Amino acid sequence: MAMDYEVEYNNRARVPEHPEIFARWISDGAAYRAETAKEGRSEIGLKFGPSARQTIDIFKPAGGGDGPLALFVHGGYWRSLEPSSFSQMARGMNAHGVTVAVSGYDLAPQVSIGEIVRQTQRACLFLWKRYKKRIMASGHSAGGHLAACLVATDWKALDAGAPADLAPAGYAMSGLFDLEPLLHLATNSDFKLDAAEARRISPLFWPVAKGRVLDAVVGGDESAEFLRHSKSIADGWRDKGAETRYEAIPGKNHFTICDPMTDPASTMTKRLVELARRT
Repeated sequence: MAMDYEVEYNNRARVPEHPEIFARWISDGAAYRAETAKEGRSEIGLKFGPSARQTIDIFKPAGGGDGPLALFVHGGYWRSLEPSSFSQMARGMNAHGVTVAVSGYDLAPQVSIGEIVRQTQRACLFLWKRYKKRIMASGHSAGGHLAACLVATDWKALDAGAPADLAPAGYAMSGLFDLEPLLHLATNSDFKLDAAEARRISPLFWPVAKGRVLDAVVGGDESAEFLRHSKSIADGWRDKGAETRYEAIPGKNHFTICDPMTDPASTMTKRLVELARRT
């Protein structure tokens, strides 16, 4: 039977309560920014590029310290959402001494997915120049794709002053790693991908240095295609010498998959902290 790509890839249709989830994200993000601002441990809207959306928000642990550095990249199918809805994703790691950066990027169709990859790489280089620390890259949905791209990036080709392993470990939630299926979606009118470009920006096919680490995590209630993406990159990168994990978390959908990041005691947070400490 032919695959119905629109059904497999339309997460908002699969989760009809997504407007309530988005509203909760906005509220929780604002609350965490207020909390961290009051405690003097956030910096909001640092610019790493010329456009209005190329900004980074920094959330520091209570008491400061010189702990690890993590990046979180938001999702939205490269077409929507913004960092301010995800400030709260720093809460769990902050409680364990990890500084968390939440980055933005320009959206399709104003820019291509390839340009979004480049902007997210520039965000990492901005963080390197500021902190001189390697980065644990995490992200959700489109951000999961971008996190995987960061782990596999040839950083020396972008900046000779950066370490080759600037982002040695990543945690990708509900990511898309082989972008060929996007050619079959109506939303490709925004992405404007052809087969060659879809493959070029698919981290599943990128060379990845031996010893890089990637967790590919997906909600157990997600579509067969989203489960396949995470399993495929875990298997494919392991064959290239990376250290990978695949996990489908029972009872989580494409949007609730992020929730454990806000809980300092969650298994997800503990794994994120473990990866951050390995950088």
